[in-house]
Amino acid sequence: MNSDVSSPERHPVSDDMSTLEAARVLGLAVRSVQLMVDRGDLEAWKTPGGHRRISRTSIERWRNAPQKSHGDASSGRRSDTAHADANDGRTKVVLIEDSVHFQNLVTLLLRQQFPDLSLHVASDGISGLVMAGKLQPEILMVDILLPGIDGAALISSLRSHPQFSDSQLIVVTSLDTEQLKPYAFALQGVPVVHKPQLVADLPPLLNQAVAKLQSLARSAA
Repeated sequence: MNSDVSSPERHPVSDDMSTLEAARVLGLAVRSVQLMVDRGDLEAWKTPGGHRRISRTSIERWRNAPQKSHGDASSGRRSDTAHADANDGRTKVVLIEDSVHFQNLVTLLLRQQFPDLSLHVASDGISGLVMAGKLQPEILMVDILLPGIDGAALISSLRSHPQFSDSQLIVVTSLDTEQLKPYAFALQGVPVVHKPQLVADLPPLLNQAVAKLQSLARSAA
């Protein structure tokens, strides 16, 4: 018997998307996606009208690619993926820092003094934004001078995302007070650790961040 009911029309998924669509998929600011295109992390081209189109395949490849992490700060175990210990119940910390020396210093400090924190490290701003979007960390530590993205833009992007509204942000920097003045608009209300005093000044700020997170959790209960 023939049926007069036709199957619903299926629209093929486009092989590309706009910068705004890509930003929504990745959970990033449009400017961050533009920077990812500029440095070759995402494949893109421009239409005759001058509109940028981004390859859906390259977006999915970026989303699914493992992000390097220092993993378990308490044992020193290094993880190959940002998700390796993301769901172990501990407070997640993302450190966005390009200096290997300070990456190692923070790792050692957390291993010794904060075994209940799970540390993940990104070496540049774009990778850090993606890692933060994947992990939803409770604490974010960010260097203000980073390759790939202006530090103030990175901090502003993090603070503008509702998903990070309860995240505790700490800035680490080698800049002195005078050199930080151009970044004042992005640093308002954010604790700053100067790298020469990191070992002494970071632990109290981490304790404050953990205490605030615990207070927020009690309020939400």
